[in-house]
Amino acid sequence: MQPEFARRLESRETELNTLYLSLYPDRKQALDELHQTLRERYESRREELKRRDLSREKDPDWYKGNDLLGMCLYVDQFAGTLRGVKEKLGYLSECGVNYLHLMPFLDMVDGRSDGGYAVASFRKVKPQLGTMEDLVELTDDCHAQGISVCMDFVMNHTSEEHIWAKKARAGDPEYQNYYFFYSDRRIPDEYEKHVPQVFPTTAPGNFTYLEDIQKYVLTSFYPYQWDLNYANPAVFNAMADNMLFLANKGIDVIRVDAVPYIWKELGTDCRNLPQVHSIVRLMRLICEIVCPSVLLLGEVVMAPEKLAPYFGPVDSPECHMLYNATTMCTTWHTVATRDTRLLRRQTDTVAALPKDYVFLNYLRCHDDIGWGLDYPFLHRFGMEEVPHKAYLNAFFTGEIPGSFSRGERYNDDPRLGDARLCGTAASLLGIEAADGDLSALDLAIQRDLMLHAWLLSQSGVPILYAGDEIGQLNDYSYHDDPLKADDSRYLHRGAFPWNQAGLRYDENTRQGRLFQGLKRLERIRRDHEIFSSAADVKCFEAGNNALLGVKRRLNGQVLTMVYNFSDQWQHADLRSLGKHLDLLTGKELDLIGTWELPPYGFVWLLSPSSADLPVSF
Repeated sequence: MQPEFARRLESRETELNTLYLSLYPDRKQALDELHQTLRERYESRREELKRRDLSREKDPDWYKGNDLLGMCLYVDQFAGTLRGVKEKLGYLSECGVNYLHLMPFLDMVDGRSDGGYAVASFRKVKPQLGTMEDLVELTDDCHAQGISVCMDFVMNHTSEEHIWAKKARAGDPEYQNYYFFYSDRRIPDEYEKHVPQVFPTTAPGNFTYLEDIQKYVLTSFYPYQWDLNYANPAVFNAMADNMLFLANKGIDVIRVDAVPYIWKELGTDCRNLPQVHSIVRLMRLICEIVCPSVLLLGEVVMAPEKLAPYFGPVDSPECHMLYNATTMCTTWHTVATRDTRLLRRQTDTVAALPKDYVFLNYLRCHDDIGWGLDYPFLHRFGMEEVPHKAYLNAFFTGEIPGSFSRGERYNDDPRLGDARLCGTAASLLGIEAADGDLSALDLAIQRDLMLHAWLLSQSGVPILYAGDEIGQLNDYSYHDDPLKADDSRYLHRGAFPWNQAGLRYDENTRQGRLFQGLKRLERIRRDHEIFSSAADVKCFEAGNNALLGVKRRLNGQVLTMVYNFSDQWQHADLRSLGKHLDLLTGKELDLIGTWELPPYGFVWLLSPSSADLPVSF
């Protein structure tokens, strides 16, 4: 046994064994098989990755600073293939990107993949995108250019085309036990009493009947995605092996998809059960033993105050990072209402969590925008859940007179008065609707830059969605593709417009104004440690509800930020703050009284020392 592996295993073996046997009592042989897998995967790990492990072990907080900027993209839409992405690394570096999230690229079946989340093989790249050898070459080149690579790891289910599912469907009892099969409706009906539906309109119910074998199978998401049975240790061992196989291809961040769903128990809602946390902790221990440079990113779409369990206790952490989905959707609510009160509350809620909790922050991603807002709080201001959701969707689809937004509904459920929202950031923010109106375009670009400034000033890792840096618009061509037409999320999953990217240097174009404006903001963030996750953060009253006032404090310095979410000039009340550096212009100022903010304007003001600060932060 090699010394590094032995050292890591020795310090974690007791917890690993105890936790595993708590899930799988009396399954010592399965535990021994897991240990054998860990040894084999460590031994097959390439030397350059082992050196990366040692380096990051010495700097375990490497992802908590202010120097990470992420981008997520679809391989085929961005550059055709993995080799194509490798050829475009220069562009990503020019964007300031050093964290690359490759959207699902493993083998899948066209038209039955849910955007790649129905995996047919964890050991094979989708042939149209390349090979595992191409993936290794890409991750090696990324590492050489200082870029960490993230990928999706779908733990909850496989495609019905996966070899396990095919064997189960053929009647193999060993593989039927990898899933949840039932011969009649009795147990499925018991599940349905407690388990919510994920997609009640497009994929109602939680079970699918397989006519050819006359059995029901658990399918929480879509009929072609079969839920895995983690009560079977063979499933856990196989999925742990799959994770390590992918980590050994050079993946730095494993995005664990749909984390809260992975343990099922009759009589419960099958969400957020204690066993989920045991599994995630085990996965973290496994990474710390075999590949400690690899981080776990949990996809947990819940309010931030409810996310804490997925970070885990201080002495037994689980996920390294989680998505900040609620701040994202609250930001869009603020765009539509021009009322920052909920966003202030949300920002303070996140800031009150321990600083070890690292969030990935974003304006847009590959998915829809769901309206999971704090409705009890909004009720105080006359915003009731059902009519408010209807207003938000009407605003962002351009149905309200005067709306600048152009989006489409996703999973519309008229019975509940509920729907989610799709569209690129640029189209949702008015760039599409401007359509030759130069004053409207100016306002839309300023709106876009203001929101990205807000994104970059949040604690954690900011993630751009490829195309947003040049104002990519909605792609309506999906309506003509029978494999995509029923899924409006393809509205913002269009092919990357490389012809428009060529305009990024010309600030007389929207592409150039957005690209260069973002680069300036990214440079400021990277150059000032006060943007790191170590800073204290607190909102303040900036004058009226259209203004979001936020302060960041670190090492005696304070950064005062104000964002105008309205289309009117606003007077920001900054009181007497003394000498400050305007980070946006580089000028030193002596601030007394108010600051005039134009429509969708913002300001970043850095105090040179705590001596000039008022007593209250």
